[in-house]
Amino acid sequence: MNLENYMLPCFTKQFLGHDCPGCGIQRSLVFILQGDFLAAFQLYPAIFTLILMFGFILLNWRFTFKKAQKTISILAVVNVMIISISYFIKISH
Repeated sequence: MNLENYMLPCFTKQFLGHDCPGCGIQRSLVFILQGDFLAAFQLYPAIFTLILMFGFILLNWRFTFKKAQKTISILAVVNVMIISISYFIKISH
């Protein structure tokens, strides 16, 4: 089964002609499912920290952790920084 046939199109890329900060996340997830972790990171560098953050959020729903809000906030800031830096690098090349 080819998962790329089921991917959503990027409307920013379709209408404005350039990538958005989220471009590449779907293909990166496909690479992870295929076991190609390096390609996933190269395509979307924030993929692993995003998975970590959402995994922590899901665990926190089941088990309440002390200082969970602070941990989630730190992970969110780290993700925004990684996404922003990698996006600016991508559009500058």
